[in-house]
Amino acid sequence: METPGPARPDPAVVVVMGVSGTGKSTVGRLLAARRGVPFLEGDDFHPAANIARMRAGHPLDDAAREPWLAALTQALREVVRAGGGAVVSCSALKRAYRDRLRGAAPRMWFLHLTLDRAVARARVAGRAGHFMPVRLLESQYEVLEPLGADEDGLTVDAREGTDSVLRRAEEALADFEALGGPGRG
Repeated sequence: METPGPARPDPAVVVVMGVSGTGKSTVGRLLAARRGVPFLEGDDFHPAANIARMRAGHPLDDAAREPWLAALTQALREVVRAGGGAVVSCSALKRAYRDRLRGAAPRMWFLHLTLDRAVARARVAGRAGHFMPVRLLESQYEVLEPLGADEDGLTVDAREGTDSVLRRAEEALADFEALGGPGRG
């Protein structure tokens, strides 16, 4: 008769973060598929007023981001209550936003995709059908607060390419989960 081992904790919630054009959605979808967990596209949680504001070239301030952050946080709570992990793509530009997300999913790990401004501008300019205009990119860089040393996650240059980013993320995430989560990853 086999003795059951210790219960495995639920998979972590992974937030793929960074400014527009870094490939958050692409990496997030692929990572979620590989992990067998749901993918949440952060842009889908913006109210219509936010989309219209950005499409018109106006950056979002904290007050405008509040309904988006509340909806995304609620979705994360529901995922955690269901007992599973998820991968979320969202800018998570400020530490305060990340802290709020962490409050909904304590086993949270961040993959911060970075990109040189010129490369990000070229990528955003080349996208069709997205509401984020190039002229708003600089406002994202202005408010971006990189991951702190006390935040669980990994920072990767998005120019490494999707396969390399995924490999590095999976390795670091496996270490995080093996160590049991927050504060030790």
